[in-house]
Amino acid sequence: MATAEAAAEIVREIAAVGAADLAAAAEPLRADCLRLARKVSLLSHLVAEVAEAGEGDAAAAAWVRELVRALEAARRFVALGRTPPAAAGASDQDAICNNTALQFKYVTWQLQAALANLPHSCFQISDEVQEEVDLVRSQLKREMEKKGALDVTVFTKVHDILAQIDNAGPQSQQPHQQPEQSQMEKFSKDHLELQNAVLLVSEISGLSKSDMTKITSELIEGLENVGTPDSPKPANIDSQSSDETKSSSEEVKKPDSVAIPEDFRCPISLELMRDPVIVSTGQTYERAFIQRWIDCGNRTCPKTQQKLQNLTLTPNYVLRSLIMQWCEEKGIEPPSRSKSDGSSHEVGGNRLAIEALVRNLSSSSLDERKSAAAEIRSLAKKSTDNRILLAESSAIPALVKLLSSKDQKTQEHAVTALLNLSIYDQNKELIVVAGAIVPIIQVLRTGSMEARENSAAAIFSLSLIDDNKIMIGSTPGAIEALVELLQSGSSRGKKDAATALFNLCIYQANKVRAVRAGILVPLMRMLQDSSRSGAIDEALTILSVLVSHNECKIAISKAHAIPFLIDLLRSGQARNKENAASILLALCKKDAENLACIGRLGAQIPLIELAKTGTDRAKRKATSLLEHLSKLQVL
Repeated sequence: MATAEAAAEIVREIAAVGAADLAAAAEPLRADCLRLARKVSLLSHLVAEVAEAGEGDAAAAAWVRELVRALEAARRFVALGRTPPAAAGASDQDAICNNTALQFKYVTWQLQAALANLPHSCFQISDEVQEEVDLVRSQLKREMEKKGALDVTVFTKVHDILAQIDNAGPQSQQPHQQPEQSQMEKFSKDHLELQNAVLLVSEISGLSKSDMTKITSELIEGLENVGTPDSPKPANIDSQSSDETKSSSEEVKKPDSVAIPEDFRCPISLELMRDPVIVSTGQTYERAFIQRWIDCGNRTCPKTQQKLQNLTLTPNYVLRSLIMQWCEEKGIEPPSRSKSDGSSHEVGGNRLAIEALVRNLSSSSLDERKSAAAEIRSLAKKSTDNRILLAESSAIPALVKLLSSKDQKTQEHAVTALLNLSIYDQNKELIVVAGAIVPIIQVLRTGSMEARENSAAAIFSLSLIDDNKIMIGSTPGAIEALVELLQSGSSRGKKDAATALFNLCIYQANKVRAVRAGILVPLMRMLQDSSRSGAIDEALTILSVLVSHNECKIAISKAHAIPFLIDLLRSGQARNKENAASILLALCKKDAENLACIGRLGAQIPLIELAKTGTDRAKRKATSLLEHLSKLQVL
């Protein structure tokens, strides 16, 4: 019987899977399993609230069954990563990757569909948990997009069969009518890829052979009625190309022999793009060439000469897919993303040197480990190419192990190297998957001051990814260690801690955690600290995020923040006046006591002045506060 307790048990089981459990898995299966486990772990609060609400309603019970089905498929997929792979050749390995990619797409599609169908009227889901659910859904959608087009026809059919089995119960299942042999032969010959998709999706869903036959039969009928749907292209490991197919296939051409569409060429190299990325101006370039342009100190778009608002390089998956499709149609060997961009000799040399350094991270000699970590720290700071090469050479897991070193200098080099590596967005996920969060927090608590500063900066960098905000915030001692650094760290340490805390507190649940960890004590001191440049601005920025949560709003009032905020209205800089007015407005909304307090403390005069001379936002906040005060006086 599928129950909320069963769902909770599966979530706990999947969440407990770590990198060590998947050591035998090949990439990308290992990374897919770890990412899936992290996303499922975020559902623990949801299943707890569902279990607490009960399943009295028929709709609620049906949804719980749907969730359990999705979680069971996720558990089967993670189990693939825990099973030692059979020996396989290069071509077989490619086929295995394609097949598991299809299964991963189905698992993420099914889980996302279950979360989308959550019947809110049946369960009392809190705002914080709903925020987690929405976040997991958006992440699952991104995972599906990264893996390419979906075969919704097959996915939906498997989903419907599973629902029928659950609703009917084992005793009421009828034997399925077998399709005619000639029909199956025709299907096998003309639709091998679709048949393979049915097989793979059915396997990960735990369906029996008779259920697979039913799905195949119904899909044949659908194909006859409406034509062949788009299907994914998983490779069939055991299938071999026939002689007829081989003789009719064209020889693979090189891009040079065919006119390449202009949109497929990099504007810098004029070559067919293999890893197209979008810059802030909306133009697309080959990653290696635009990165080299940026690394040379250029901050303009080569094609438009507009200033780059940021240096983020966003993968252009749509264009890459179109390029791959065009190559297939033209019989051209599709461009593969090379691990070495730029000069092959230069990068080849760097790769060998980097691999040697990474090996030294595990040396029995402390001096060798320390020296290697220091050099990797420096390399990771210099360029994106180095960050990519270091990650590909497995530097990240080795650096994470060094975070537990008893030598503080080695610790410092390791955490700073991870900070520098995290500048490249794709490395952020690799660092978290390698289990870095807990040891980074330990360095933040007990390391040297420089190591603590860089740990806080690393937490900020990693928390730029939304699901990391939740993971870091829920890690015991994380926010407390940042609050401690904010209170007693060096000037730079306080700044790094403030930046990390601000970013973490964008997530609702972390706001309460920060207040309960005592963040208001150092924030009140910072509001009065004119000696450290930026301290007041940092405190106001964090308070402006915290005040949106009711529990935090009450705590800010009790911390006697209002007098300090009114002082800033009188004598602060323009930006500080604006933020102070915004926080005061939030404190006074639907709170007559706070409103009366700012009236007694003489806020009207600076507010009137601010409404006349402040920034546009400051004028709006000041005018709104004056209106509230006016209504209070009338009463």
